Amino acid sequence: MMYKDQLNRALQFNTAPKRIVSLVPSLTELICDLGLEASLVGVTKFCVHPQHIKTNVAVVGGTKQVHIDKIEALQPDIILCNKEENTQDIVEDCSIVAQVHISDIYTIDDCLALIIMYGELFAVEQKAQELVKTITAKKADFLNTIGNKSKPKVAYLIWKNPWMVAAQQTFIDYMLSINNFENVFGALQRYPEVDLKDEKFKDAEYVFLSTEPYPFKESDAIAIQASYPNIKVILVDGELFSWYGSRLIKAFDYFKKLHQECLN
Repeated sequence: MMYKDQLNRALQFNTAPKRIVSLVPSLTELICDLGLEASLVGVTKFCVHPQHIKTNVAVVGGTKQVHIDKIEALQPDIILCNKEENTQDIVEDCSIVAQVHISDIYTIDDCLALIIMYGELFAVEQKAQELVKTITAKKADFLNTIGNKSKPKVAYLIWKNPWMVAAQQTFIDYMLSINNFENVFGALQRYPEVDLKDEKFKDAEYVFLSTEPYPFKESDAIAIQASYPNIKVILVDGELFSWYGSRLIKAFDYFKKLHQECLN
């Protein structure tokens, strides 16, 4: 049968792929939550959910640099990549080894579409539909809970030295928007470098320091707070703002707590 990935690239399989290499941490977790952990033969060093996965499955590198020889030795039927997480060179090299499925995620609808794709591709349609139903219900409940609250202005930092923020055309920016947050760097593109003295920080009511990809700590929050005493600096769970697989099931409960505990 012929399948399409999220870049509309065609993949051909006679039977459901049985040997999977995942080069995207959030998709590794999704594959496991679809009941396909036994089919995973390769993951990245950043695949931390489920916690035991790197003990049971071969590690083939990171998301930006992989060991193609290790991937080839695993004889995968399919390799899972993401347009943002993985480079074009990685995709091209992997395509020599096996068929590559590329995800391209900007919204929750994109996430749900990917889960349905995986359900069909790996013959786990019922499990995929259950995940989609659960995520959809949790999102609806969350949106009903926060209602039409005011839109606090937020700067979302993802990196240090250089300082970098999440701007438009990112999944993080989308997640900020469904939380009724206004991204003060929303006019910029993707993940721009910024100066902490940028005037836009003065417009922010909150600065969010993400726990990933850069592992911001409380000391970072204290330092930034000293520079901007009128802004509330908060450490936030980067996985729940940026992972677009089954981790979304946990995201909305976290967002509720964030609004209740930090934003009141």
